[in-house]
Amino acid sequence: MDILSQPVTLIGSVGLIVLISLVAMPRRATIEGFYGGLNEQGAAPGLWVLVFSQVTTWIFARSLMNAAILGYYYGIWGTLAYTTYYGSFLTGGYIVGRVRARGGRSVQDYLGSEFGTVGTACYNVVIALRLLSEVFANLLVIGLIAQASLPDMPAVQWIGIVGFAALALAYSAHGGLHASLRTDVVQMSLFLVVFAVALPALFLLPDFSFSAVMTAKGTSGPTPGLVLLVVAFLQVFSYPAHDPVMMDRGFLSDPKTARQSFFHAFWISALCIFLFGLFGVQAGVIGAAYEQELLVTWQKMFGPGVYFLIVLTLLVSALSTLDSALASAARLTVEELKLAPRSMNGGRVAMVVFAVAGTALTLTGSKTLFDAVAISGTASMFLTPVLVTTLVLGRRLALWAYVASFAAALAGAVLYLFNTSAFAAAILPEAHKYTQLLYICIAVLVVGFVVAALGSGRRDGVAARG
Repeated sequence: MDILSQPVTLIGSVGLIVLISLVAMPRRATIEGFYGGLNEQGAAPGLWVLVFSQVTTWIFARSLMNAAILGYYYGIWGTLAYTTYYGSFLTGGYIVGRVRARGGRSVQDYLGSEFGTVGTACYNVVIALRLLSEVFANLLVIGLIAQASLPDMPAVQWIGIVGFAALALAYSAHGGLHASLRTDVVQMSLFLVVFAVALPALFLLPDFSFSAVMTAKGTSGPTPGLVLLVVAFLQVFSYPAHDPVMMDRGFLSDPKTARQSFFHAFWISALCIFLFGLFGVQAGVIGAAYEQELLVTWQKMFGPGVYFLIVLTLLVSALSTLDSALASAARLTVEELKLAPRSMNGGRVAMVVFAVAGTALTLTGSKTLFDAVAISGTASMFLTPVLVTTLVLGRRLALWAYVASFAAALAGAVLYLFNTSAFAAAILPEAHKYTQLLYICIAVLVVGFVVAALGSGRRDGVAARG
């Protein structure tokens, strides 16, 4: 097992994963494949291609670490809170179905038909932030892995981040969305194999107890976990709508296939994320000292063999998410924003920009992974009153109400981002930051639904938009 503890083994494993991904890529790239995911014969992806792609891009490195960290601090409630976000597949599938029934070809297309260019502009701001956070947070996990592997070499963190970003960019830029779909299937298969070996090792630990884990209160107590569970329920309707990776895949196939893919992606991803969270819960149960985002903790708990498998699952999921995020960034820039020509080179330039920007964000020094979820999730909450009013209730919504809801959500996200500032302290009650987040979410939804009620009307034009 000593060989598994050597950094060269981990580096070689990353190289092997990339090599397998390169072999899985399409030999010939086309415009329709690059942006629409069609294969070389012009066919849409099948059910299990979509399922595996959805799952592997949502159980990514950041999410795995989040589930484990929240489980460590807040026990089973922390892991359950993060697992609740995976209900987004059910709400996301519902949103996609309703948009497609209205003739929309994307969420932007639907919002454009309802609110014009202002509607799509507001939405695109939020999803651009989401994509940047995807790149940033997954590269941050790579940096933490590199740092834990070679603690005596401070520069290795940045070498790992830049090198991994370059590898993901190199192969995702070749075939865009079609390449991402194909490599997602391979990477998800690898993830399941590795995880299937690592999980029994957890259950077979001499001090592991299902009853202890399922009742664990965490090292910091369960209350913040319960608060996050409520936050997740408040955000789970709007959260998928601001994730372009999920939404893009909802429009690639026929409606029935899309609907089935969302359902299967839900139960598979929720199960995987919950089970991985138990690694963190167990660390809290035995009172292991928290070090370096649980990585050093796991090294001490499991030894080199199981630790190697855990890290390998993180690396596989990070690679898959990065290529999918870059493919969606290309589509956003070219297809929706039209900031570059609809060519593969235009999309590749967009990928480079997002990869560089996401890498640069890792230099800010932030290591709080859940904050990226909380901030983008709060910003997305303007969509809840908008979509409930227009998609669920079938009513028109005034443009001013749409903009007001967007402004409230963005203000809430900024307030949480700077929750330690003097300005935020003057507004927010003195409480745990997750309790503050809950108050912000409630306020955003109250403002959003009030303005939606004031600015909505029947489709016959009783209340025309402003």
